[in-house]
Parts: sequence; structure tokens; C-alpha cells
Amino acid sequence: MSPIAFSLTAFACILGGMLFGMFLRIFLPEHHLSADSKDVMKLGTGMLATLAALVLGLLIASAKGTFDTMNGGLKQLGSRIILLDRTMARYGPETREPRDLLRRDVTSVIKRFWPKEKNAIAVAKVGKPESRLEDIEEKLRQLSPRNDDQRWLQSRALQITSEIEEARWLLVEQLGESSLPMPFLVILVCWLTIIFTSFGLLSPRNTTVVAVLFVCALSAACSLFLILELDQPYEGLIKISSVPLSNALAHLIQ
Repeated sequence: MSPIAFSLTAFACILGGMLFGMFLRIFLPEHHLSADSKDVMKLGTGMLATLAALVLGLLIASAKGTFDTMNGGLKQLGSRIILLDRTMARYGPETREPRDLLRRDVTSVIKRFWPKEKNAIAVAKVGKPESRLEDIEEKLRQLSPRNDDQRWLQSRALQITSEIEEARWLLVEQLGESSLPMPFLVILVCWLTIIFTSFGLLSPRNTTVVAVLFVCALSAACSLFLILELDQPYEGLIKISSVPLSNALAHLIQ
């Protein structure tokens, strides 16, 4: 389920709980809404509200941490790509082919993870064919160094290629994967629904109260939307920028 669909469903459940509580208030006997009864309901609601607030805070922190980690990893990947290209350039003209493969590989990654972004530099100057880092590694292994400097550069280039390959596979494995168990989110929505049901049960029925509870329900749904968006950093409204790889690609084309 997409973040928007889940958030709208959660909002409907929370708002429905509030309206149900207001509706139930009409039919309850008066002694069920005595001061002592309300105190008990407030204690139970406070306990659930505390649990829900803690869980929401932990989920937001976890999702933000995942987003920042992947964003930082992408920046490191861009810097390693530039470093690999500079290392191969220092080796000599023999690395022209693996450097071209590297440019094509970066283009492939950008098109895969950010298919809706138009990278004019990549399309116009690099072309559409895809390549693999394994091909680049194989080309580097086939080089015949003539001196110690070239041997060191070859070894360094192979090391950087291995690091890039590891980072890229990590990005691929995390694409479309959610770190948030759906039952966990469903339970959280149930807690919020119960909380707002009690709000409706305890609140007087007037326009001001309904408006305030409506805004609170919308805010709770928005927090769930924010968590799910951060947990899917390559999709949706809040996503990782392709700028690090685009900048690396622009550097490779120079």
C-alpha cells in the first residue's frame, strides 16, 4: 500500500472513531458519563496517548535515520565514482574503455532509481546502453602495467571498483524494501482510533470541538505519511536527490 493510501485509510479510521464516540455519547446512560467514569476514561486515554506518542517518535527517528544513511551513502558513492575516474585517467590512455563503461554505468543507475528525472547530459553525451561494474573490473584486470606507478594505480582502481560495487548492491537491495512491519503500523492506527473515540465520547458536540479534533486527526495521519515517505527514499514526495550521481556524471563527461 502506498504512503498516501495508507495515510488516508488511517485518517478515515481515526476520524471515524471520533465520530463514533460522539454518536455513542448520545445513547449512553447518564451515569456512564459521570465524573468518576470520565476520570477513568481519561487515565486510559492518557496511557494509550503516551504509548502512541512514543511509538510515533521512535518510528520517525528510525525512518529519518534510514533516509539520512542512504543519502550519505549516495554522496559517498558519487565521490568514489569521481575518484575511480581520476585514478583511471592517471593510469593513461589504456583506460579509455573502462572509463566509458563507467559513464554508461552511472547513467544506468540514474535511470533506474530516478526514472522520471531528465538528465540531459547523460542522454545526450553518454547514450542509452547499460553496462556492469563487473565489466569495468574485468577491463582493469586486463591492463598490463609498465611500471610501479601504473601497478599501484591499477590496484587502487580495482579496490575503488569493489567499494562502488558493494555500495551499489546495497542501494539495489534497499530499493522498494520497507523496514516498517505492516502489523506494527496497523496496531498504531488502532491505538489512535481508540484515543480519538474516547475524545469524541468525552467532548461536547459543537463546531469548534469537531474542527479541533479534525485537525488533530489530520496531523496524526500526516505523521504516518511522513514516516512511510522517509522509509521509501527513492519514491514519493520525499526522496533522495540524484544530484550526487548527476554531479559525478557531469564530472566524468568533462
